[in-house]
Amino acid sequence: MSLKFLPSALVLSVTAALFGCGDKTTTENTNTSKDGSATLTTGELAEKQEIIINNGTEPESLDPHKVSGVPESNILRQMLVGLTTTDDKGKTVPGMATEWSSPDNKVWTFKLRDAKWSNGDPVTAQDFVYSFRRLVNPETASPYSTYLVGLKVLNAQDIVDGKLNPNQLGVKAIDDKTFEVTLTEPVPYFPQAMFHTSVRPVNQKVIEQYGDKWTNVGNFVGNGPYGLKEWKVNERIILERNKNYYDDANTTIDQVTLLAISSDTTDVQRYKAGEVDMTHNALPPTQFKQLQSELGDQVKVQPMLCTYYYELNHTKAPFNDVRVRKALSLALDRDTIVDKVMGQGQKVAYQFTPEATDGIENYTPEWKSWDRAKRIEEAKKLLNEAGYNESNPLNFELLYNSGEQHKTIAVAATSFWKEALGFVNVTLSNQEWKTFLDTRRNQNYQMSRAGWCADYNEPSSFLNTFISTDSNNYGKYKNPSFDAIMAKTLAAGMTKEERAKLYHQAEELLDKDAASIFVYQYVSPRLVKPYVAGFADQDPMNKWQVKDLKILKH
Repeated sequence: MSLKFLPSALVLSVTAALFGCGDKTTTENTNTSKDGSATLTTGELAEKQEIIINNGTEPESLDPHKVSGVPESNILRQMLVGLTTTDDKGKTVPGMATEWSSPDNKVWTFKLRDAKWSNGDPVTAQDFVYSFRRLVNPETASPYSTYLVGLKVLNAQDIVDGKLNPNQLGVKAIDDKTFEVTLTEPVPYFPQAMFHTSVRPVNQKVIEQYGDKWTNVGNFVGNGPYGLKEWKVNERIILERNKNYYDDANTTIDQVTLLAISSDTTDVQRYKAGEVDMTHNALPPTQFKQLQSELGDQVKVQPMLCTYYYELNHTKAPFNDVRVRKALSLALDRDTIVDKVMGQGQKVAYQFTPEATDGIENYTPEWKSWDRAKRIEEAKKLLNEAGYNESNPLNFELLYNSGEQHKTIAVAATSFWKEALGFVNVTLSNQEWKTFLDTRRNQNYQMSRAGWCADYNEPSSFLNTFISTDSNNYGKYKNPSFDAIMAKTLAAGMTKEERAKLYHQAEELLDKDAASIFVYQYVSPRLVKPYVAGFADQDPMNKWQVKDLKILKH
């Protein structure tokens, strides 16, 4: 992805070698940011190691098997550790597993470290067996129930479909510290996929004791660096350091407050007032240039493997007609949205998978070379063929979740369609996050704002969501040819280059079918206080972890 990122005079990557195990350093350095002010890069740690981060919304749940969104993953990433995790560059590194191996990429063996749950119980291979089975169990009703299906875990699909018992999933505990997974096809990137929220372990004893209330304050048991201290709905979640975390000696921040501010403008105001140390990654586009000028290197713009798009419900009119889907896709002025509405380094999306994703052979649609006049001409032709014109206008509802950017983009999109086509009338519908997710999952919409971020750095993390049986395929796109292409990607002996060509074919089909309207590839713009050391601003997965941060004296 050839995005132009902001220069960063402030590099806040402070290693354990510098600080030791939470000890204070005796030196202090400064850099000068673009606004001329001094900014700390290293130095003495503050006495109070607490951080306030805006997470953007109230989470749907804190059960890793009951969520599908980024806000929830941001929190759970601090509380639960899977088999693998990532470093500050987004690379896969050991988590609960210290090593892993496979002779054929089909049978994977993970060796677990000595670690404890926050209640003192040892973390064992059986915990992962229980957790993987719970994920695919239809009774759990996980929105990510097919995650292990996409990774070809033995019997996962039949269990999701209710044909087999969860105990028949291809997972087993060889002993307390050896976890084995059997796949039906070779998946060379399987360890990378084990970082995802849905495959993080949960404590069986606690769930059996408290049921759905196991995520309440006082009940939550995790194996990560932080535990649940306080939860005030629609306001804040406070996490406190877990002294039983295996790497607690190299963890510095004692308390994390995660806010649920959905307004980007309010987020910035509270940051400027000193009430937020790290904003949500959605700075108001109208303020972006001014913030750069005013705050300099406190404005962080990260690469991000995410795509913003408009999801179309294929089960309902008018988007069960490919001509309507294609017409609106052609008439959308993506360039203006990227350059004028956003203007933060985003890039037009001509395919679903971001171009920087490892293992993708990028697809360029024919219509990319058309000028706007030709795109509009073809769009009108398609709508006329579908029966829509001045006497029979196209009417539909566009759903989006609370957030100033989503509203701004939705208003821009509807104006483009109205201006270009004339006989298109769009009603905007706004819902708060949890209701919005439920509406999409139940197909109670026509068009919806959507965004997808990589679960792991490989094209299948994106493209699997359009497989007809995937639990994240909310629009219910269905094309047997697409499913067949994705099935081929994991055929025995398939090389990375051969998979890339198949992914290219899959993207071509999505474009031909106008499965969704892809708008832009994200970047992650946010404000970070200069005294927050260790922020990973070069992680394309955008998986920041509080355990890697420190608060410097200021």
